[in-house]
Amino acid sequence: MGPQAARLLAALLVLGLGALAMAQKPSPCRCSRIEPNERDNCGFPGITSDQCFASGCCFNSSIRGVPWCFTPLPKQELEECVMEVSDRKNCGYPGISPEECASRKCCFSDDITQVPWCFFPISVEGNVL
Repeated sequence: MGPQAARLLAALLVLGLGALAMAQKPSPCRCSRIEPNERDNCGFPGITSDQCFASGCCFNSSIRGVPWCFTPLPKQELEECVMEVSDRKNCGYPGISPEECASRKCCFSDDITQVPWCFFPISVEGNVL
């Protein structure tokens, strides 16, 4: 193997290890709010919880017939937008755009059907929004 190939191999190894280091187990809030029938597969048959978490995915093997390793909900930029879906108070109308929702100073997430996508933020650390 020549010096260029060795450098290329070293660079790929560093990039691969960096990607593994960046993947983290998602917060429980990003996993528990997904209905089992809404899960997007993030693994392969027989994946372990450690393998699943290492790829930044959620793992729950308690329900048969749905993916056990699945994609978490996206991170919310603001803590005041992280809440149980049952706590969402509608701030928009069906079909509202993320931009229109933001102009109302509300939170937007269209990941879960049949709940408000544009919703009022909650108070964080005693601050009234």
